[in-house]
Amino acid sequence: MSFRYRMLLPLVALFLAVVGYPLVNSFYLSLTDYKITDRANLSVVGGRQYVDALTDQGFWGAFGNTAVFVLVAVTVELVVGLALALALQRQRRLRNLTRGLLLAPMFVTPIAVGLLFRFLLNSQLGVVPAVLGSLGVSYDFFGSGKALLTIALIDAWQWTPFMVLLLLAGLESLPSAPFEAARVDGASAWYTFRRVTLPMLRPVVAVAVLIRGLDALKVFEYVYATTRGGPGTETQTLQYYVYQTGIQFFRMGEASAMGYLVLAVVLVAVIVLFLRIDRQRAA
Repeated sequence: MSFRYRMLLPLVALFLAVVGYPLVNSFYLSLTDYKITDRANLSVVGGRQYVDALTDQGFWGAFGNTAVFVLVAVTVELVVGLALALALQRQRRLRNLTRGLLLAPMFVTPIAVGLLFRFLLNSQLGVVPAVLGSLGVSYDFFGSGKALLTIALIDAWQWTPFMVLLLLAGLESLPSAPFEAARVDGASAWYTFRRVTLPMLRPVVAVAVLIRGLDALKVFEYVYATTRGGPGTETQTLQYYVYQTGIQFFRMGEASAMGYLVLAVVLVAVIVLFLRIDRQRAA
């Protein structure tokens, strides 16, 4: 074996230990009826756990909740992030201070953010409902029909700065010639944004949406810290449902099968999006 391949061996061994073994072991568990409380009677059941997961209404309910959460959170982050990125691009004074302050929410762990908003928005103890109540407005942020939107906005509060970073980097890397040509032709600011800025920024937007979408699919901490899946099952996301199945109800085999189904959905979404990006780049 040549020297350069021997240099890769530690990295390959680390990758197999940290990523490979958990993947292989969880896939094996997904083919069994493994339960933490009954490990002695383990038996291989093949794909039955996958069929059970696909016919489980709770799983599809969690899938729908997760899809709504990702759609709302990423849309808000994209719109607000793009507006902030455009504003920061034109900022001339205190640029570094503004950008530093903007990144502050990203340094807080998601579980701490969830607990923070749990107390801020609590209908009985929270500051925000108390202020709204003094103005004659009554609003239960974690009530029925509102809790999922509240959790999506909590995610937007923490991760919009990440979107701003990516979009701002994309804006500052755009060539100046098309903008100068638009200015010479007398194009309005809205026309320039719609016909010049957005088309050139599209690959950056696609990557930013892909990264945030994949990260939002993993939402667990906000649900765990605020609603625990309630009221009812309105905020029961995929990750929380898998956690309940595997950790709270001890059905690790079933939870592993659900995890692989989620992985398959994510892989399909990533492949489709990358194919679209390549097609746009080639056009």
